[in-house]
Amino acid sequence: MFLSEHTASCRLLIRGGDLSKSMSRYLIDEIEQRGRIEVMTYSEIVELNGNGAPETALVADTRTGERRPLPAKAVFIFIGASPHTDWLRGQVAMDEHCFVLTGRDVGEEDLSEWGEERPYFLETSMPGIFAVGDVHSGSVKRCASAVGEGSMAVRLAYQRLEAR
Repeated sequence: MFLSEHTASCRLLIRGGDLSKSMSRYLIDEIEQRGRIEVMTYSEIVELNGNGAPETALVADTRTGERRPLPAKAVFIFIGASPHTDWLRGQVAMDEHCFVLTGRDVGEEDLSEWGEERPYFLETSMPGIFAVGDVHSGSVKRCASAVGEGSMAVRLAYQRLEAR
């Protein structure tokens, strides 16, 4: 909504076919009422091209794979609420939605690697492995928080190394 107030036109690309799966009704209504927002379903950017700044985006249809270039002067990416942590399955403890458990959220059953110690805030069930930003369970899903957590994790990792 904010971006559409400052541009002549704006495209909203979604990989699926329906905004209602991830967005509240009032926001969908706002988007539909704004003439400057074009919603493109079953679409994702697969390539950006330009010389120092975006000029075109290669957009693929998620159903057919068909690709077409679209002009793009700026791109804002929101990857959604899925943590995409399948590659970590079985390595660190996760909640039922595959968000990584950290700190006090790590259950007793997942602390076999720990002995008497316990994970620091942002530390996973694997000693010395930290998770920050949207990927950890209970995060606030804001960029500024993720940046702050990242700097905290650096300090906590240093602390963990000192303890060893």
